[in-house]
Amino acid sequence: MVQTGWIRTTRRERPVIASSASNASTGKGPSHLGAAGPGQAQVDPLAAVRAPDDPPWDVYLTGTVFLDIIFTGLDSAPVRGTESWARGMGSSPGGVANMATALARLGLKTSLAAAFGSDHYGEYCWDALAQGEGIDLSPSRTVAGWHSPVTVSMAYEGERTMVSHGHEPPPEAAMIQEGAPDCPPRARAAVASLEPGKRAPWIAQAASKGTRVFADVGWDDTGAWDLAGLADLAHCEAFLPNAEEAMRYTRTSCPREAAHALLEHVPLAVVTLGAEGAYAVDRRTGESAEVPAIAVEALDPTGAGDVFVAGFVTGTLAGWPLADRLAFAGLTAALSVQEFGGSLSAPGWSEIGAWWRKVQSVAGQDPAALERYGFLADLVPAEQARPWPLRRAVPTIGFRRSA
Repeated sequence: MVQTGWIRTTRRERPVIASSASNASTGKGPSHLGAAGPGQAQVDPLAAVRAPDDPPWDVYLTGTVFLDIIFTGLDSAPVRGTESWARGMGSSPGGVANMATALARLGLKTSLAAAFGSDHYGEYCWDALAQGEGIDLSPSRTVAGWHSPVTVSMAYEGERTMVSHGHEPPPEAAMIQEGAPDCPPRARAAVASLEPGKRAPWIAQAASKGTRVFADVGWDDTGAWDLAGLADLAHCEAFLPNAEEAMRYTRTSCPREAAHALLEHVPLAVVTLGAEGAYAVDRRTGESAEVPAIAVEALDPTGAGDVFVAGFVTGTLAGWPLADRLAFAGLTAALSVQEFGGSLSAPGWSEIGAWWRKVQSVAGQDPAALERYGFLADLVPAEQARPWPLRRAVPTIGFRRSA
């Protein structure tokens, strides 16, 4: 039953499970649990560390929002000269919206600066993020006469093929996507995607205000793989590349060695190891941790990296131990790949709680492996009468006008 999310305990992928004792809390419950309304998470993971003089936002980010259209239920890749019918389709905000949605669903107060097209697609994405997910869009703007960029994704055999289209953004849109406003709002943290050879002024501005910047990076098409080209890394608290990226940037042959080499440039290095999990090392504390992956059937990996970063940021801001942060990030990413789409698949606390209760109920789990996720017992909401596996609604554009 891959949908339960077996915990991988060894390289031989031996499934784990444990006692069926329930960890659900009784009575009033912890202060971080609350009734969730539209666009509001059920759990506030930062409840224990919040103070009256906190920044208004937990996380700030900026970038390009796409309209994602996802075709699902394809048995194989489309064949040239033929017509393929998909058994399912979903629409959702994509691009930087994947990260924003993942953060918001985990209970973080999230602020996004992005340019939105003035077409129906832009309106749909704005409403989905602001109304549906409760994301603050006050730094964002709708740009008159600009069409929203679009990505069509076809998911099959655990992989995806994407085709994107977009018009050249006008200066106003480009300014927002490159880091406007000039003064980013005060936030506990920011998530930045670094580009080789290019600075984003907002990163240094945010860091100067005490914002903790978490950075990832894309593939270096130039082939230089020069850390000196990632100038904004000097302003970042954490860097989260995948194994291949980390080894290329550090000229090493082992991802764990690469993580340690990165400490010369950033205080905290997190290297994702694909099916093997993730490894992290903290220069400030001397702490290191490695957590194996959760073996699941991956339907669509779109947005899994964003979800991993969102989970790690959440645990870091909450002050969790490094190993717990890695485990939580890996779990949220594993839950996301079991669903289709980017922001559509980002899990919330209902999904996390359902997984935690389900995995405890399967006979034969390894208690030691299950203990790795024991920190969830005091976090997840009380059990609800919802089936497992959970399925989020798949929104599509339309039905705006009454018949």
